[in-house]
Amino acid sequence: MIQISDIQKLGVGLAGFGISLLILGVLLLFDKGLLAIGNILFISGLACVIGIQRTFRFFFQRHKTRATICFFGGIIIVLIGWPLIGMIFELYGFILLFSGFFPVAVNFIRRVPVLGTFLNLPVISGIVDRISGSSHRTMV
Repeated sequence: MIQISDIQKLGVGLAGFGISLLILGVLLLFDKGLLAIGNILFISGLACVIGIQRTFRFFFQRHKTRATICFFGGIIIVLIGWPLIGMIFELYGFILLFSGFFPVAVNFIRRVPVLGTFLNLPVISGIVDRISGSSHRTMV
C-alpha cells in the first residue's frame, strides 16, 4: 500500500479547494479574485502532492512549452484583471498539459458504479471517447 504523507494530504486539500474556487469564480461570472486565488491554490496543491521538483519538470518539458506558456500566461492575464481572456488561455494550456491524463481518468471514472453506467451510455460514450482521445475503451 502506498503511504501518503501529511504534505500530500494537504496538497490534495489545496488543489481541491483551488478547483472549487475556480468553478465558483466561473459561475459568478468570472470573478477575478476567486479565479486568482483558485489558480494559486491549485498550483501550490499540485506542488505539494507531487513535489516541487517534479512539478517544475512537468511544466517545463520541451514538448510542453506552448502549453506551459498558455497556462501560466492565462494565470497572469487573470491576475492583471482580464478574467475571461485569461481563463480561455488557461483552459487551452490545461487541455494541452493534461491531455495525456484524460484517457486514464476516463477509464477510472468508468469503473465507478454510477458514473460508469452514465459514461457507458451510447451517445455519451462516443463524446467522452472523442474528448479523451482513446480509440478503444475498457468495458465494465
